[in-house]
Parts: sequence; structure tokens; C-alpha cells
Amino acid sequence: MEIKISVNVNGKNYVREVEPRTLLVHFLRDTLRLTGTHIGCDTSSCGACTIHVDGVAVKSCTMLAVQADGSSITTIEGLAQGAELHPLQEGFKECHGLQCGFCTPGMIMTAADLLAKNPNPSEAEIRHGLEGNFCRCTGYHNIVKAVQYAAEKIGTEVSA
Repeated sequence: MEIKISVNVNGKNYVREVEPRTLLVHFLRDTLRLTGTHIGCDTSSCGACTIHVDGVAVKSCTMLAVQADGSSITTIEGLAQGAELHPLQEGFKECHGLQCGFCTPGMIMTAADLLAKNPNPSEAEIRHGLEGNFCRCTGYHNIVKAVQYAAEKIGTEVSA
């Protein structure tokens, strides 16, 4: 038995039928073909599947697609404004905040949530905010620098 859900993903409305047990991460990747959201562990430990649901960072491997019915969802694909990168995406590029790139979408989505709540976080606050996201390639130093870069750029854009 499938259940009809209606969601807005990255500004576009979708109505689809899903099995009640379908995880939101699988709905995004397999049904909507938005593969920027990664599956790393299926246990909510790694954070690679982090997206925003109604403006809040959520690990999409812990949420059923039917639970998202009626929600507004933002994935890494929806963060940029057209061809212009989001300041976090730009920061990860400019500050070498990624190596293999597997964790990057989840890191960026988590950091976007952090900056929405705290536009000028300290290094310790950034590190604490990213604790639920694992990166196996970096020492997190450049990831923190990337978030600081974005916070500064966002702050400059707001004050301009």
C-alpha cells in the first residue's frame, strides 16, 4: 500500500506515492533523483544526509518520507541561487574545506542551519555545531575556516 505525499523541494512542488517505510533520503535520491544528499550510515551518525525540513537541519536517514508530507525541504541542490554559489559552498571551495567531498553536502547544510541561528559563531561554536557530521579526510580545520568565511561574507552582504 502506498501513501500519497506532497512536498516542496528546493522551491518545486512534488506529489508522489511512496511506501510508508521509505526513508526521506531514499525518496530524495531515488524518486526525485536529487543525489547530492548522501547516504553514509543509515543510523544518523555521520550527517552526510543532512537537509533542511521547514528550515531546520534534519538527518534524512532518520525521517520517513510520509513524515515530510506538507513540508518545505531544501537540499544541497537548492542552496545556491542559480549559478551563484551559496557563501558556504564558496567557502568550502575557497578554504579547501573538502577533500573527497562525500561529507560536504551534509556539512554545508548543517553549517547553514548553524549560521541561521548564530550568524557570527566562534570557532568553538562551529566545531560544536558540526559535531554530528563526520569527515574522514580532513582534520576539520579547513571546514571551520570555510564556515568562518561564509559567516563573514553573509555578514558583509547583510550590512551592505
